[in-house]
Amino acid sequence: MLNHFPKANVVHPHRTRDYFIAGFTFFCAGVSLVIDGFASLAIQNLLGVFAWVFLIALLYGENKEIRMQVAVAVAFATAGEHFASIYMEGYTYRFENVPLYVPPAHGMVYLTAVALARSGLFLNHARKIAIIVVVLGGSWALWGISGIPEHGDQVGAVLFCVFLLYLFKGRSPLVYLGAFFITTWLEIIGTAAGTWYWAKIEPVFGWTQGNPPSGVAAWYCLVDAVALSCAPICLVYLQKFNRRLISGKFGRRANSTKPGVVEETAIKRFK
Repeated sequence: MLNHFPKANVVHPHRTRDYFIAGFTFFCAGVSLVIDGFASLAIQNLLGVFAWVFLIALLYGENKEIRMQVAVAVAFATAGEHFASIYMEGYTYRFENVPLYVPPAHGMVYLTAVALARSGLFLNHARKIAIIVVVLGGSWALWGISGIPEHGDQVGAVLFCVFLLYLFKGRSPLVYLGAFFITTWLEIIGTAAGTWYWAKIEPVFGWTQGNPPSGVAAWYCLVDAVALSCAPICLVYLQKFNRRLISGKFGRRANSTKPGVVEETAIKRFK
């Protein structure tokens, strides 16, 4: 199963940018979620403004493919937040809304997963990191259904199985490894700070659910998979749209400079 990951005998270079993106996002997520745990709605909205500024700044220097992936991730994740939180009430934010910082935060989380996936650390030690993730995540999932904790976590165990499918069968396993670390980090801090909480009983199947569920990274892997799959399609349509826009613009200019058009216009103005 580990053959799905890069070989350990190939040395990959380290890029400062990748580690900066990851470190900056980890730091911002921790600080912002703690602040939102007690701040007013106005402060929460201000955090949203900062999040958008940070995301745009981090995207500077990325290629158009990565930027489109981030755009798709933001759009899909935002729709998912409104469905899962507002409509299904699977989890609830402190003000029973979807905070303004959530859409750009999803973009930063996705970009962090990508940055970690292409970093020298992950490429050089992919198989070791995969083993660590499976052991830690598996232990957490088993603990949730062991009967030892006061409240069970059946949802977390199911989600962790889904995460393993992404990890060992998905097209971008290193991105999913990166997603595991950043999403586990923000989920633990967010729930501990009281920024949001997960329903004890999952609303569809009636399964027990941890706060947060142990395999919650699977939801973010879905966002990553959609971004990776849909971004190339969106780029193709965007390029087609730009070509049509440019051709139509230059076509109108060409028609306006045909022989006789300028003369006719001048005569009409003179009359």
